[in-house]
Amino acid sequence: MVMADTESCSSRAVGFAPSQRRKQREKIEVYNEVLCRLRDLNIEESTFPAFEDELWAHFSRLPTRYALDVNVERAEDVLMHKRLLSKARDPAGRPAIQVRLVQLRSAMDGSQAESVHMKFAGKADAQCSDYPNKKRVHPPPAFGTSSDLEFVHNAKRVVKDMEVMFSAKPIHYRLMHEITISTNDKPKLLAQLTSLLSELGLNIREAHAFSTTDGYSLDVFVVDGWALEDTEQLRNVLVKEISKVEKLSSVRSHAINHVRELEKTGNKLNSSHVNMPGSGNDVWEIDTSLLKYESKLASCSYGDLYKGTFYGQDVAIKVLRMEHLNENLRREFTQEVNIMRKIQHKNVVQFFGACTTPPNLCIVTEFVWWKHLRPSA
Repeated sequence: MVMADTESCSSRAVGFAPSQRRKQREKIEVYNEVLCRLRDLNIEESTFPAFEDELWAHFSRLPTRYALDVNVERAEDVLMHKRLLSKARDPAGRPAIQVRLVQLRSAMDGSQAESVHMKFAGKADAQCSDYPNKKRVHPPPAFGTSSDLEFVHNAKRVVKDMEVMFSAKPIHYRLMHEITISTNDKPKLLAQLTSLLSELGLNIREAHAFSTTDGYSLDVFVVDGWALEDTEQLRNVLVKEISKVEKLSSVRSHAINHVRELEKTGNKLNSSHVNMPGSGNDVWEIDTSLLKYESKLASCSYGDLYKGTFYGQDVAIKVLRMEHLNENLRREFTQEVNIMRKIQHKNVVQFFGACTTPPNLCIVTEFVWWKHLRPSA
């Protein structure tokens, strides 16, 4: 349905000068169209007195690209994004994740296959044979690809021709999972999420990443590679794994901020620390007063291995005994820290940092019981 007068739903456009940038005006137009569609769908939330302001606040905190890319014909998806971002404000609600099946249209011409989102699900459903349940119609993804937008444009211009096309040849559809994630925005977040999805065996077919003006993220992925019937299991796995990534990032951030605060107040790190060539010592240097020791796990001739906590995170702490410290041990310690800070892999314990200032030489890593049964020789 095309809105003949989108401004009839809201006066939001009033007060914006004609000289404002085109993209800003486009954002207002999308906002108005989404508002109209939600009211036409009799969405109860859209009738609340404060809803117009809340919806506009949602669009305002996101970049114009969000308004231009989102599928306005699925106005309910905008509400879903709004709710996830709201949930992400509460630390207990992070990460806020929605996983659902989405249906993509695949037009086959014998020589190539291009996937575009299904816009005529009701008419095409009877002809669909490429997904398990013909009677179940799933929504298209929340964001359109360039080929999708071209398809929609042509469909609206030549509806009759499209009707002929639908009845003239078979239509194929593909089911995939759409994953929507909202959490605290941070550097390298998108890289961390894509790496995690890859490690779970998922193939990313589309990705859309947005940052809000108040420090949150909205990342949307269309993926395949997971059993279609296990949507809830996929969500549970993502909540667990992303929470783990965020916790590790938080611990590292606390450590880095603590070092920076020390430097601001003039309490710089002791210059007698073990030399770490090219390591950027300060980033990984840990203040041992922040470590809490709980129990000794093992001992060897040169040191002890403890279980403890660092900013509430369970950690393993390997402490060198100063009475046995010599140049060989000092060199081995330097090499171990230098190697661990460079290696970030799912099969290697995560390195939080080290204290390189005698007499408190130690290495702090995540605590994984089976990996810490014995200290390395």
